[in-house]
Amino acid sequence: MKGTIKNILPIKGFGFIKREGEEKDIYFHWSKTKDDFYYLRKGDEVEFEIKETKKGPQAIDVTAIF
Repeated sequence: MKGTIKNILPIKGFGFIKREGEEKDIYFHWSKTKDDFYYLRKGDEVEFEIKETKKGPQAIDVTAIF
């Protein structure tokens, strides 16, 4: 899937992605990014997969699109 970083909290190690064509944002954790988490910024376009977890869907394999 594709989306845009909507919110990122580097100190906490997580953020949210606005998914293309979806109303609900999706959570991601730094440990599930392919790129260095600390280089991701609000507004960056990303590609990712979705994994169902106990707490709901989560973005994994998050990669910036350049």
